[in-house]
Amino acid sequence: MATGIAHSRIHVLPDDLIGRIAAGEVVERPAAVVKELIDNSLDAGATRITIEVEDAGLARIRVIDDGEGMTRDEAVLAFRRHATSKLTCDRDLWAIRTLGFRGEALPSIAAVAKIQLVTTVPGAEVGTCCRVQGGAVQAVEDVAAPVGTQVDVQELFFNTPARKKFLKSATTEFSHILQVVQQACLSWPNVQFRLVRHGQEMLHYAAVTCFRDRLLQIYRGEAMAQMVPVERQGPGLRVEGIAIRAEHLRASRTPQEIFVNRRAVKNPTILHAVSDAYGPLLPKGRYPQFVLFLDVDPARVDVNVHPTKREVRFADNELVHRTVRQAVKDALSGGGDEGSTGASAGASMARVIDESLRAAPRWSQPAPRIAEATVGGGGFSAGGAMPLYGDEARPESRGVAGAAVGPGRDEVVPLGQIDHTYLVACVGSELQVIDQHTAHERVLYERLWRGRHARAVEAQTLLVPVPIDVPPHQRVLLAQHAEELERLGLGIEPFGSDAFLLRTVPAVLGATDGTALVQALLDDMEEWRTYSSMDATMHPVIATLACHSAVRAGRHMALPEIARLVQDWAAEGMIMTCPHGRRVALRLPMDELARIFGRL
Repeated sequence: MATGIAHSRIHVLPDDLIGRIAAGEVVERPAAVVKELIDNSLDAGATRITIEVEDAGLARIRVIDDGEGMTRDEAVLAFRRHATSKLTCDRDLWAIRTLGFRGEALPSIAAVAKIQLVTTVPGAEVGTCCRVQGGAVQAVEDVAAPVGTQVDVQELFFNTPARKKFLKSATTEFSHILQVVQQACLSWPNVQFRLVRHGQEMLHYAAVTCFRDRLLQIYRGEAMAQMVPVERQGPGLRVEGIAIRAEHLRASRTPQEIFVNRRAVKNPTILHAVSDAYGPLLPKGRYPQFVLFLDVDPARVDVNVHPTKREVRFADNELVHRTVRQAVKDALSGGGDEGSTGASAGASMARVIDESLRAAPRWSQPAPRIAEATVGGGGFSAGGAMPLYGDEARPESRGVAGAAVGPGRDEVVPLGQIDHTYLVACVGSELQVIDQHTAHERVLYERLWRGRHARAVEAQTLLVPVPIDVPPHQRVLLAQHAEELERLGLGIEPFGSDAFLLRTVPAVLGATDGTALVQALLDDMEEWRTYSSMDATMHPVIATLACHSAVRAGRHMALPEIARLVQDWAAEGMIMTCPHGRRVALRLPMDELARIFGRL
C-alpha cells in the first residue's frame, strides 16, 4: 500500500507572476500607462504636466509634473502593491475624491517595464532616484532634481512579449494616447499639458480658468458654434457641458465625452439620457455629440467597479438619468429658432442613412434600355434644379434622356416624385418606386469603385479650400491615410500644426459638405484595422463618400433630374440595394398589378 501525501495541485504563484497578472488588469496598452501616470500627477497637485512618448509608448513614456513630490521612503514604498497615500480606512472607499486611488498603478507598470522615478519634495536639499525593473527595486540614490516627479517608463512589456501581439499599429496606439491626454485636458482646464512625440510637440494647452476656454482650445470656434451650453443643478448633482444642435447631428460618435467628478468614464445611463433628450430630433443613423461634466456627491457614486476605472455606478441612476435628460433637453429647446428648425431638417436629412456595413447583394440582370422622358407635364419644373453630381464622363451606353442603353433592353420611363423622397418610374412592364437617396448613393458608389480600381478617379479642385479641424487623436489617422484618400480624389493636406485643408473632392460627387464628409471618413478610418483586405477596408470609405454626397430625402427634384438619376441607376445595372444594404426600389410587375386589380 502506497504511503505519503499526494503532491498538491494547488500552489501559490511566484510574486513576479502575480505582479504581471495584476498588471494585465491595469496596463492594457501604452495609453493605460499614460492615464495612470497623469492621474497620479493630478492627485499630487501638479499645475504643469509634460508627456513624452517614443514608439507609441513601447520604447518610452515619460511624465513630468511639478506636483508635491515624494520623500525617499515614500518613493520606495510607492512600488509596493496596495501602497497608496489616498486611502486610510475602508470608509474612504465610499467617498473617493482622487483619481489614482487603487494603489496599483506604479507596481503594475513596474511589473512589465523598466522604470526610473525621480522625485523631490518642496524644501528638500536633494531628490530621490529610484530604478525598478520587472517589479524589483534595483537602486535608490540621491539626485539633484526640481520639485515634482518624473516617471520614465522604458521597454514596456519587455518581459511579456505576448502582450505586444495584441497591440495595434503605432499610429493607432498613439491615437489612444492622444485621446487620454485630451480627456485629462478637458477635465482639468487649470493645468497646462504638453505632449511630445519623438521630440516634436504634438499638443500644448496652456492653463485656463474655465472648461469653456479649454473646449475652445480643443474643438475650435467652428465646432463650438454648433453646440449649445448645458447646465442644470439637482439634489447632490450638477451637470455642465455642451451638446450639439439638432441640425448639426452627424453620423459620428466623436465627441461623446462623459466626466464624473473629473474622471473620464463610459456610462450607459448618461448616454441613454442624452439620446432620450433629443427624442424625435435624433434621426436614424445620427448620433449626439457632447461633452458633459457631472459633479456628484462622492458618497453617491462608486468608482471602484472596474480595474481601469472606466466605469462608475450611481446610487440613484434614475436621478442621474432625469437630471441629464432635462439638462440637455432644456439646452436644445433654448437654442433659439435655429435649433428648433434645424432639428426638423436634420431629421429629414438623416432619415435615409443606414450606417450598418453589410455587404450589398447585387442583381445580375442586364442594364435596361432607357426610353425618352417627357418634360413639362404634371406640374414639374426644371427651374432652379441643382445638379445631382459632377459632370464626370459617363459610359457611352448611358447618354442623356431619350438615348437607348442597348437594343432589346427594358425601357425606363420616369413618371414623378412622391413626398420629395421617392421616384416613380415605369421599367419595361414593371412599375417601380425608387428611393432617390439610395439610388443615387448606389450610382456614386459604383462610379467611385470603378475609378479606384482603374486608378482614374477624377478630382475637382475647390475654388476655396475648406479648413478642417479634427480632434487630436484623429489627426494622426488623417495624416497617415492621406495618400489612400488622395487616390479617391480627396486632396487633404496639413494646415499648420493642428488643422487640415480639403483642396479637392471626387468630381463625381459635385457639391458636398467637406467638413462633414471628412469627419465621417475619420470614423471609418478608426475601424480600418479590423479589416483583413484592402477591398474590405475601402468599402465603408467609398460608401461614406457616396452616402454624404447623394441627394437627400425631402429635396424636390424636377423631372429632368429624375430622368437622369433613373437613367444612371439603370445603366449601373439596377442594383436593388445601396452600399449599406438598404433597399433601392419596390417592384410591381405586370402580373402583380393584375392580381391587385383583380384581372387574373
